[in-house]
Amino acid sequence: MKNLLTILLLFFNFSVSAQISFNTGSAQLDSDLNIINADANLNFGAFKTNLSISNNVSERKIEYMKGSIGMKAGEIYLTLQIARLSRRSIDNVIIIYKKHKNKGWGYIAKQAGIKPGSAEFHQLKNNASSKKNKSRGQGNGRGKRKKK
Repeated sequence: MKNLLTILLLFFNFSVSAQISFNTGSAQLDSDLNIINADANLNFGAFKTNLSISNNVSERKIEYMKGSIGMKAGEIYLTLQIARLSRRSIDNVIIIYKKHKNKGWGYIAKQAGIKPGSAEFHQLKNNASSKKNKSRGQGNGRGKRKKK
């Protein structure tokens, strides 16, 4: 019984510590980003390839963001989305991130020109929600079938 309690306590601590505080200013966006992050950690290679193709960025750049800068998968995703929506270069968003990462992603997005409540911010939230749903629905064989 004592071992079971210890295992459950360790599992709980691991689950809580796996969550990242993105501080975007939106609880839903933060939650979606944590799901994206967790799913990417299960198969980072597939995540990297998908991001590379969908954002027209090299896998080497994504590896740099992860390895050299220390970004988590959700942060890499967010960097690419902010760059696209703000029409800034990825390197420019990385510079903003390095300078202001302790202030949170809401602040970083604002510095990149995406204001809270703006159309771009809503697009950022919608894209994360869509990405989360796609990653959760892939390969489980339980998708909805169209009625004939």
